[in-house]
Parts: sequence; C-alpha cells; structure tokens
Amino acid sequence: MERTPLNDLAMFAAIAREGSFTRAASVLGLSTSALSHAMRGLETRLGVRLLSRTTRSVSPTPAGEQLLASLGPALSAIENGLAGLSEWRDHPSGLVRITTFAWVAQTVLEPKLPAFLLANPDIRVEVNIENSLVDIVAGGFDAGIRFGETVEKDMVAVRVGPDLRTIVVATPDYFSRNPPPVSPYDLERHACINYRLSTSGGLLPWEFRHEGKDIKIKPSGPLIVNEGALVAAAVRAGAGLGYMMEQDVAEDLASGRLVQVLDEWCPTFPGCYLYHSSRRQSPPALRALIEALRVR
Repeated sequence: MERTPLNDLAMFAAIAREGSFTRAASVLGLSTSALSHAMRGLETRLGVRLLSRTTRSVSPTPAGEQLLASLGPALSAIENGLAGLSEWRDHPSGLVRITTFAWVAQTVLEPKLPAFLLANPDIRVEVNIENSLVDIVAGGFDAGIRFGETVEKDMVAVRVGPDLRTIVVATPDYFSRNPPPVSPYDLERHACINYRLSTSGGLLPWEFRHEGKDIKIKPSGPLIVNEGALVAAAVRAGAGLGYMMEQDVAEDLASGRLVQVLDEWCPTFPGCYLYHSSRRQSPPALRALIEALRVR
C-alpha cells in the first residue's frame, strides 16, 4: 500500500472531530477545498471510504471510526511531543482549545483573555461556546471551564473564579402587587421566570439551603427561556421573580431597581474551574493560560 502522509491522517481526525470541513479547515489554517482534496486523495489511496458527507454534516464511516480509534492515542502522543518542544523556546507557543459556556466566557475570559494574548503573541486560543456539557477528551479540547460542582473527579481542576451565589429578585413594583415570599415554598404563588436547560431539556431548579437541608423548587410562571438575557429583561420589566447570579444583578440591587428576597435561603456554591485531563501532559501554552486565569 502507498505510504500515507501523517498530515493527511491528522486532517482526517480534525474533520471527524469537528463534524465539518469548514470548521476543521479553520482550526487547521487551511482552505476548505484543500482539505476536501486531501481527503479524497487519502480515501483513494486507502481504497476505503472514511467520511460520510451530507449537506449539513460530516461523520466517520464504520471504517473511519476504526481508523480513528487507532489514530487517537498516536496523534495525542505526537502533539504532546511537539508541545514539549516549547520548553526550549523563550516563550510558550501553539494553539489552546477550550470549551465553556456563554456566562463563563463573559465573566471569566473577557476580563483576562485579551491581555493574555497581548502578552503571549505566539499563543493562539480557540474558545468553543457550548451550553451543554462537553467531553473534552473526545472533543479534542485542551481544557474546559465549568462550575466546580460539574467537573468530573478524574480531571485536574484549577479555580479561576470566586464562589458564586444565585439569588431571587424582582422589581419593587412587582412586590407592590405581590407579597414577598418568606420561604421557597411560597414561590408556587408567584410568577417565576424559568430557564430551560439545554443539557437535559428540563427546567433549571431553584436551589436553596436552610438549616443544613437542601431544597429544590421548580416553580411555574409566565415565561420559560433558554437564554439568560431574556430572563433578566423580563425580571427587570417587572414580569416576575428571577433566579439570577448575584454578581449579574449587583448594580440593580445597589440602585434599588431590583429587590432581593429569601436571602438566608440562598447558599454559595463552587465557582468556575478550568479543568483538563490528568492522563496527558499539559502543553506549555495551556500552563501559561492557567496561570493567567488562576484565582490566587
């Protein structure tokens, strides 16, 4: 059989991982046409169809899945070896791929990432915004950033944000029409703005703690959305009670635009952590980013 260039195999793995020629081309810094041409050549040389193409997506064929299973460890070993060469350079370099969700990107990455990139011109960072939980190993990511309580135990986790608290708020006008709740069980008599989880499809429970007991409530109300900005808009307009991050409404509370209730029932929980696999060596570029984001 004709010898297969390693680059072609790496390109195939990237396409399979991204599920798209366009996204893979962007990650690899190639044109889509060049990538497509390389894959046609690879399939011709191997005499096997590796990718199933539709108008909307690209996925590995059974033969492609078999090839991926053997390629994965080998390509990871090569990537780690190349990343290790950065130890010999004056400055870390390379690509760092991170997955997180929109709120974390806004609160953790936006304040620090631009300065990090300016200080490390040889490092490129790709941030994938995904509200559902992502397997960083299967997805080919170097790291993820999530709430600490959702990070799997076999991951190496580094705190990149303070403890957080979700609180219950509404406008003074809303409370002029409705008596404030004195316990979470009173929420069934209120109009509550709910958030639908993209992971499970269920409603986000309103979580409380009192005298050591955890309480989860799923109240009803006039609006259910899966986007945080619309929740905030509805609450600020006086449409109902909102279950919101304390730091997101700090200015509203200080100005009196919103009023907090059930304060003693709302506990703190672990904030944001950057996590990565404990089974692979951390590239210097990732270590540099961790140090820039770490909470000290």
